[in-house]
Amino acid sequence: MSMLNIFNVSGSAVSAQSQRLNVVASNLANADTVAGPDGKSYKARQVVFQTLPFQQPGEAGTAAGVQVSQITEDNTPGRRVLDPKHPQADADGYVTYSNVNAVEEMVNMISASRSYQNNIEVMNTAKTLLLKTLQMGQ
Repeated sequence: MSMLNIFNVSGSAVSAQSQRLNVVASNLANADTVAGPDGKSYKARQVVFQTLPFQQPGEAGTAAGVQVSQITEDNTPGRRVLDPKHPQADADGYVTYSNVNAVEEMVNMISASRSYQNNIEVMNTAKTLLLKTLQMGQ
């Protein structure tokens, strides 16, 4: 495996975690939204990853990265709160909010953020090692 594959692997992870952070931000922004005029509320979204192989011609080893294969919606029903005075209340006086769980989203955000930071650190370390290797020849 080429030393430069490290940048491909970590770069793919940084890109995937960046998309995951965007989805988490969208979920958190809509955590307390209520159902619209059509009666449908915001549904939490989740990122699904898949392996991304990096095949170099003539190279024996293979490396693999990660990519976002799809973004799915959580079909769990939204929480219903009794609030007959709310303008969006249904005939029974219930207001339907999104199904976003703020605690789970915060855990996802911390996990994605740390993974992003770790992969940046891997790229910085690889860059430093490559530069030191080049300095050895001087």
